[in-house]
Amino acid sequence: MTSILVVGAAIALFGGGLLVFTLWQTRRLDEIHRPNGLFVEIQPGVRIHLADRQPAGPVKATIVLLHGASANHADILLPLGERLVSEGYRVLAPDRPGHGWSDRPGGRKDASPARQALLIRAALERCGVERAVIAGFSWSGALACHFALDHPDFTAGLVLLAPVTHPWPGGISWYYTPAATPVIGALFSYLLVMPAGLVSLRSAVAGVFSPQAAPADYVETVAASLVLRPREFMANAQDVAGLHRFVTRQALRLGAIRMPACIVAGDCDGVVWTALHAYASARDIPGARLVIVEGAGHSVHYADPDRVAAAIIAVVRQAG
Repeated sequence: MTSILVVGAAIALFGGGLLVFTLWQTRRLDEIHRPNGLFVEIQPGVRIHLADRQPAGPVKATIVLLHGASANHADILLPLGERLVSEGYRVLAPDRPGHGWSDRPGGRKDASPARQALLIRAALERCGVERAVIAGFSWSGALACHFALDHPDFTAGLVLLAPVTHPWPGGISWYYTPAATPVIGALFSYLLVMPAGLVSLRSAVAGVFSPQAAPADYVETVAASLVLRPREFMANAQDVAGLHRFVTRQALRLGAIRMPACIVAGDCDGVVWTALHAYASARDIPGARLVIVEGAGHSVHYADPDRVAAAIIAVVRQAG
């Protein structure tokens, strides 16, 4: 009995230490990476955080940039924002619900791209946006397609960057499943994710950029470590865990999209299969243009930002 008590006390002490470490690091990350955009209240006490960049002169059109999984708005804004603004476009990039500094009022329900589209549209409309070209990277390929399908009055054109749009064989990275599971997810995220993630974050980033090298200051510049905060990690896991079911249904509807569309992807993407998603999107979306960037990995907006910006501008012009 004594040995059992000793072991139990040791486990409790170790777990308590991990929890204290996670809470300390979460607070430290919050202090280091302060929000640098606007907070838009969409419901009483519910805010979406977004960046809003506007040109010095007249606004030609509005472009919305939607980030992927395990990220926040800075990932997609950094390489594309100033390029588009310099051409006379207003650019808005929100933190998706539960990511960065945006609230997630519905909890697990907000993992659905359909729910996220509603929340993000509400924030954009409060910023005076009535119609925009929607560009979605990776996970947000599904979100951008949902905007085109269910919010065609708001969506002037569609750009998909290394998108997830179709069901895929196999599963997801192992850690998403426990993190997305009720109760287990909290234990996993509050005890294990922060210490393990701080050690492995840079190698994970390298894998997303491969075969290109990630910018040397990428982790700090885009506040990539924010995803290790327990609530955001669980939100991100819920997003990823529910995506296969969502795109399985939505992929059947892509033929109903009726607006200018372009898909840009790298032919060396080791994260999202270009042959499965990008080529299928170009096949299924009527009139869609496909741009394949040779030698580019998953982060195609970093591999060739000028070409990606040009593809977005082409859709804007086509949309009129």
